[in-house]
Amino acid sequence: MARTRRSVRKPPWRFRVEIVGGNVHMTPQRDTRWAIIRRIVRPIEDRFGMDVLVLSDVRIDFPGHENGFCPDVAELRDGAERDDTGHWRHEDVEFVAEVIPQRTAANDYGPKKLAYAAAEVPLYLVADPYQGRCHIFTHPKDGDYTTETRVAFGQELDLTDTVLGLTLRTDAFPRD
Repeated sequence: MARTRRSVRKPPWRFRVEIVGGNVHMTPQRDTRWAIIRRIVRPIEDRFGMDVLVLSDVRIDFPGHENGFCPDVAELRDGAERDDTGHWRHEDVEFVAEVIPQRTAANDYGPKKLAYAAAEVPLYLVADPYQGRCHIFTHPKDGDYTTETRVAFGQELDLTDTVLGLTLRTDAFPRD
């Protein structure tokens, strides 16, 4: 029996909702974002196996005033467990990647970066499809990152000396 496609009208955008500093932000999710997320997650799964605890758009409460973030990619340490309320603990997060939406980019470069540093997340990656580059933040200390590296899309991200221990290709990261 042949399958037929039904025409289903879907809304053009899905929205992600986060709380940053007590303010609720709703951002539309674009195809570009998902394409970059996939190109980040797949090498992590290739390196650590399919059982690696990698989350996307799952709320994790981070230090600071009412910070309920939903990172685009969050990799948690082996043995991570949910807290008494059923949420993942920020203390278990080893890596965060955010693919920025243009409208709320200031959050990813500002309060979210500082919250991730305060949580001592060892590796924070911002993929910016508007600038066509990645920002890699490492070595959190006293509530901020001490090292920032910028890499243009098309170059490799050498993360071999980080908790991920891999090289991430960006040549297929799309731009907006």
